[in-house]
Amino acid sequence: MTTSPTPSRAADSSPNQRRQVWPGEAYPLGSSFDGSGTNFALFSEVAEKVELCLIDHNGEEERIELTEVHAHVWHCYLPNVTSGQRYGFRVYGPYDPEQGFRCDPSKLLVDPYAKAYDGEFDGDSSLYSYDIHSPELGAGRNQEDSLGHTMLSVVINPFFDWRGDRRPLTPHSETVIYETHVKGMTMRHPDVPEQLRGTYAGMAHPAIIDYFTDLGITTVELMPVHQFLQDDRLRTLGLRNYWGYNTFGFFAPHLDYAYAQQPGEAVSEFKTMVRAFHEAGIEVILDVVYNHTAEGNHLGPTIAFRGIDNGAYYRLVEDNKAHYMDYTGTGNSLNVRHPHSLQLIMDSLRYWVTEMHVDGFRFDLASTLARELDDVDKLATFFDLVQQDPVVSQVKLIAEPWDVGHNGYQVGNFPPIWSEWNGKFRDTVRDFWRGEPATLGEFASRITGSSDLYGNNDRRPTASINFITAHDGFTLRDLVTYNEKHNDANGEDNRDGESFNRSWNHGVEGPTNDEDVKKLRRRQMRNFLTTLLLSQGTPMISHGDEMGRTQSGNNNAYCQDNELAWMDWSLLKEEKFAAVHGFCKRLISIRRNHPAFRRERFLAGGPLGSDVQDRDIAWLVPSGRLMTQDDWDHDFGRSLMVYLNGSAIREKTARGEDIDDDSFIMIFNAHDGDIEFTLPQRDLGAKWELIVDTADSGGYPAEDTIIDAQGTITVQPRSTLLLRQVEPPVFDSAS
Repeated sequence: MTTSPTPSRAADSSPNQRRQVWPGEAYPLGSSFDGSGTNFALFSEVAEKVELCLIDHNGEEERIELTEVHAHVWHCYLPNVTSGQRYGFRVYGPYDPEQGFRCDPSKLLVDPYAKAYDGEFDGDSSLYSYDIHSPELGAGRNQEDSLGHTMLSVVINPFFDWRGDRRPLTPHSETVIYETHVKGMTMRHPDVPEQLRGTYAGMAHPAIIDYFTDLGITTVELMPVHQFLQDDRLRTLGLRNYWGYNTFGFFAPHLDYAYAQQPGEAVSEFKTMVRAFHEAGIEVILDVVYNHTAEGNHLGPTIAFRGIDNGAYYRLVEDNKAHYMDYTGTGNSLNVRHPHSLQLIMDSLRYWVTEMHVDGFRFDLASTLARELDDVDKLATFFDLVQQDPVVSQVKLIAEPWDVGHNGYQVGNFPPIWSEWNGKFRDTVRDFWRGEPATLGEFASRITGSSDLYGNNDRRPTASINFITAHDGFTLRDLVTYNEKHNDANGEDNRDGESFNRSWNHGVEGPTNDEDVKKLRRRQMRNFLTTLLLSQGTPMISHGDEMGRTQSGNNNAYCQDNELAWMDWSLLKEEKFAAVHGFCKRLISIRRNHPAFRRERFLAGGPLGSDVQDRDIAWLVPSGRLMTQDDWDHDFGRSLMVYLNGSAIREKTARGEDIDDDSFIMIFNAHDGDIEFTLPQRDLGAKWELIVDTADSGGYPAEDTIIDAQGTITVQPRSTLLLRQVEPPVFDSAS
């Protein structure tokens, strides 16, 4: 084991003699400005010495040795140090990578708890503790000083006028999520001033908020806005990390998304955005990445955690601690078995709720946070901490249950207060509408809330976050346009696109002049939107799907920070895509106005009979009779009829009142030919009004269409109908 020598740039001790340095406090970690001065605190169990480095506007450094240590937290208080002060840390201690130690005081480290950052990492060799020019990767020592090549932490002013801000507290059952990107949503919007595009201020612009409220969105889920790193590989390719799943600053809003570029101003700009959304009744959820950090594997730069306390923050390979356990596919995994790593996560979550007023989180690769040893455990310490936390447990918590380690999706393995991205909903619905056989039973389960996945753990249908598309994969329009991936700009393999994406190009790969193919593709888009928004559970729309956004077949636009991935608002000027937008808006309105489509408990089912008024759902074949097991097992399995009884809702209102709604019939035909359906007997409803028909270019009939009980209706190929009961059931005297 060796200890790194002092870097070549000598510490200037004279400012220490002039500046007052008070002991300060060990909590909270990070920098905390109180109006008179700033407290600094950094955790490191392995450090032998820590220097706080104040950086002035000329880039000159003043080092202050932290002599106060309590429970491995190094701290001090500096009077008269105010908001806007830039700083970093130098940590002295053992450097022995094979034993897991990587302290290196030649690297000016950012504060993991900083609320803001300034500057950028420029990719210089000084950011690495090894010789990047050595033919043997990771070999040799590099003790170049990284000052001038790294980002700097910034002290912020925490005071903000929230003007009585109140959270919308939208019930899970009424939630409609819109997954979007701060930059992608605003960069091309014609009504957002050019200087505000791509920023938090741009997101807060009335044109954007009015769009969400008009569409009917209750909850905006922002792709990562924690401060992230632009990685060198993309930089050398002339690309940028667009998605942002490369976090190192878990308390700071990403600087590049701020219109005001002065140090620390991103914080108040983000708060202003949240306040504007709340004033409009819209929640803000953050997509967060606590499973790994931007430092990557053993060949990554030393910018923070690695140089502060490598073994505390990262899972290391037991028999070769120079390497990192990688359950994320990114090079490292955060060490959720260590109390200070868990504290970092919980402190970050609590900060974003209490100080930034966000309404919830979607956890990227959430299964990684549940790894106690090698397996995902729903009794993991992280879940216990969340469950008992009086702040974090009360906001919306959404898990992406994908486990890169070895087990695939960990669907249903999360505690009751969590919701989950339901990848099985996505896959099943895609298969159904592209005509795959034997998906009918699973399709029925998915559109009724996936009780087989979430019904055995005291969870509700809203635990299922239903989605057809997300940022990762094809857009909705591309899903019906391409069989293959077209990611040439990413330098990736384009094979096997259809099996991975479960897409169908309807006979032609990519754009076509064939009007019949184009009409069928838009019909399929309407089918997907109808299935998504009228299914039990919580729907999530990926930004732009409601207007036919395309990425030209690119299913992995993580590095496409350009017009390929940004919203194309001009689509709303095209009649055919404006119609898709209007149809989506109509579906959201139907969902909002009818609790039959957003049940808070799983549907019970049961046999048809004289107790029909107590039934909540019935499954019927095209002839109108109740489905049997043989019908469910039939290989054809491409059509069915569903009856939803609005008079059999068991839930109560907040005041304990009964909920009564219209009854509905949904008809799905994924076959390539017409199918004649006979509406069910009169004890399910005497007359029915057709209110959605995806075969129509607008998504609903141009004229009023009323059908009597046991009447027939021809359902066109690959289309969906929704009928609303307009006259109540009529019971025969014999019953």
